[in-house]
Amino acid sequence: MSIFIDENTKVVVQGLTGGQGRFHGLRNKAYGTRIVAGVTPGKGGQDVEGVPVFNTVAEAVSATGANASFVSVPPKGAAAAILEAAEAGIPFVVCITEGIPAHDEARVYNILVDKYPGTRLLGPNCPGIISPGKCNIGITAGEIALPGGPVGIVSRSGTLTYQALYELKQLGVGVTTCVGIGGDPVPGTNFVDCLSAFQADSDTLAIAMFGEIGGSEEEKAADFIAKEVTKPVVAYIAGVTAPPGKKMGHAGAIISGSKGTAQAKMEALSAAGVHVVNNPTEAGIKMAEIVKEL
Repeated sequence: MSIFIDENTKVVVQGLTGGQGRFHGLRNKAYGTRIVAGVTPGKGGQDVEGVPVFNTVAEAVSATGANASFVSVPPKGAAAAILEAAEAGIPFVVCITEGIPAHDEARVYNILVDKYPGTRLLGPNCPGIISPGKCNIGITAGEIALPGGPVGIVSRSGTLTYQALYELKQLGVGVTTCVGIGGDPVPGTNFVDCLSAFQADSDTLAIAMFGEIGGSEEEKAADFIAKEVTKPVVAYIAGVTAPPGKKMGHAGAIISGSKGTAQAKMEALSAAGVHVVNNPTEAGIKMAEIVKEL
């Protein structure tokens, strides 16, 4: 199995006629993802290499039965695009857009919780999600992912998402689903959401988790793992050498006083029984060792 998406997922690309939407949407299609429609207001009736374009998400859903959206629009239009997908009844929305103001993210998150609880948002500012061999929504290169499981991956960092996939592929370890949750302060989907889904997935037998400095999501994940997760977890936390108070790459990767440090996160995860390693390569090696014993 896989989590959130599978080979039957039908995807509408919001922004398919734009440069980024076209490039990544068609790459997803070439991978085998069922890209059934695009949406660009005012360009309904056109098509992009055989993919029909509609003016609204509601029209696209009505015509194609799309049940997932890939939002690839500029920051100023991203919040509205996410909410349009939710209003159209899309249950899973992936937003890769970087640079959305934090207050827009917070507003959209709360509107989804309040009015559209049936819609899950992944991102924004994330690489997306891939269930190797089945479906790829976002900007992850499908070539670096080995299908078949039994490992599930969840990561805040896009770059570490790619490295995690490739490290495991080199070791011959397959992946059920890899989820890049993004590094912004208000993610639509967090570590606990993914850990819970992986715990419930019968084909995912082990979990790799890649975190970073800033916030308290890794500590929350550690608490959840200790109480709810029975599968082995390997974790790497980026930012051990980051100076306090300095933002490191992501908007959410900032240490406030003694909170959010890599060391605090590593200690919390270790206390929860997680195999904490010192770099991404070690994570792959440790996971390969665990898989051999499953």
